[in-house]
Amino acid sequence: MSVLVYAESPMGKFKKAAYEALSYGKKVAEALQTDCFALVLGNADNAADLGLFGAQKVIQIKNAALESFDAAVYAAAISEAVKSIGADTVVLSHSSTGKAIAGRIAVRLGAGLVSGVNSLPTSVQPFSVQKSVFSGKAIAEYSFETSIRVISLLGNAFPPQKTGAPAPVETMEVVLPASKVKVLETKRVEGTVPLPEAEIVVSAGRGMKDPSNWGMIEEMAKILGATTACSRPVADAHWRPHHEHVGQTGLAIRPNLYIAIGISGAIQHLAGVNNSKVIVVINKDPEAPFFKAADYGVVGDLFEIVPKLNEALKQFKASAH
Repeated sequence: MSVLVYAESPMGKFKKAAYEALSYGKKVAEALQTDCFALVLGNADNAADLGLFGAQKVIQIKNAALESFDAAVYAAAISEAVKSIGADTVVLSHSSTGKAIAGRIAVRLGAGLVSGVNSLPTSVQPFSVQKSVFSGKAIAEYSFETSIRVISLLGNAFPPQKTGAPAPVETMEVVLPASKVKVLETKRVEGTVPLPEAEIVVSAGRGMKDPSNWGMIEEMAKILGATTACSRPVADAHWRPHHEHVGQTGLAIRPNLYIAIGISGAIQHLAGVNNSKVIVVINKDPEAPFFKAADYGVVGDLFEIVPKLNEALKQFKASAH
């Protein structure tokens, strides 16, 4: 038996999430005293480099059906790879792709599934993992009773670790079903780190009063090398694009630093960000619920505080050089 990690490679490029999942899979394999293999679907640059993060071998499936993402086709490809190598543990990233295929893979393999895992297994006999539940207010432990298990790993939950050397790449041939999805157009967000992978996030809400005021938020993000985000009301009002919406009905993220500006902190928003390692809140309402979840808080007018903070950050960065 072995651990198989699906390493996502959108546009043929591996991102941090793939390295996180692989580093996690390597540690799981060590606990199980077995091998760790990486799986790549379609074309990918530098697939052998996955060995640096723990893969003993990279399995690559190239098929015209994989050129555009179809959850059913991708799940079929991964399931066939699992059967072919006899893997008993499958690790995915808890990304939009991972969420779309994890359940399908589990059904195909008759496997147990725990999604959004945030730490290494607490035991291997029985195989048990933990995840946050009730909007992050508690931690639940799940034990697998199936012979095959599927796990999706939260972004930023386990740091990438270079532990090996480039690995051999082996091509696998599988028969895949024809895609039932016809892709007419693909729009990608370019030039910024995707929110699930971002280590620093600067987020703002209705306290900004108008979308024309967003310049100070984007300036802070640029200074810090951060990704911008927003609350749901802001996205619903079309002040910001919906891919920036974080919260219970948007993206759940786990950055090292989350800065919330002009956001009250309703439970629906907190559900998507309360796994952040450090939360900083700037709000003029001292009774804002967000302050209860904050590690650091500033009570005051954001239109006074944020510009001053930006200047201070610029001076600090300048002095650091």
